[in-house]
Amino acid sequence: MRASRSITPSVTSTRTEVETPHGPAAIHLRETAGAVGLLALGHGAGGGVQARDLVAAADAGTTTGFAVALVEQPYRVAGRRSPAPAHQLDTAWLAVVAHLRGTALGRLPLVVGGRSSGARVACRTAAEAGAAGVLCLAFPLRPPRREGRPPAPDRLYELDAVEVPVLVVQGAGDPFGIPPAGPRRTVVEVEGDHALRKDLATVGETIAGWLPQTLG
Repeated sequence: MRASRSITPSVTSTRTEVETPHGPAAIHLRETAGAVGLLALGHGAGGGVQARDLVAAADAGTTTGFAVALVEQPYRVAGRRSPAPAHQLDTAWLAVVAHLRGTALGRLPLVVGGRSSGARVACRTAAEAGAAGVLCLAFPLRPPRREGRPPAPDRLYELDAVEVPVLVVQGAGDPFGIPPAGPRRTVVEVEGDHALRKDLATVGETIAGWLPQTLG
């Protein structure tokens, strides 16, 4: 495990590599003094933790007193862009969660989430992770239909399986569609598409308003 550290007046930022069954993952941790919760976020299939909506979510987390862990999957740490199979993503993610649970932050309420593929991973593993809430940025409800092929099945069942509060922030023009709201699920549409780059201020404000509700 390797770590590097830089310190700001209110937030300590570190990068740590954690061994998983599928190679090392990386945690980019923003540790806030007196944190009230921990927000762990995964990236999309072809992107990284520098995605603008993930950064907006991380900023919202630190603003509301959460420590924030931006998690790079092993395939990204290894320099690959093609995502690993779902079961490998889930296993690696849970290994990172277990590592975080073993630190001083492990006593804090945990909110998991991510953008697109990372949101799916967070939903599938929320129960095993012991999450208090799930944050989904640009949940890929149904892949856009390809010409000459039947519609792909939707992934609503992954959202429906989550038994804790869920916030979905979705671009109004997202070609993957917009999930419906539900008893435990709040869906907020913002201007933009799947990238969620058009109105990052509203993305951040929405998340900052919702996160404290997960603390019970």
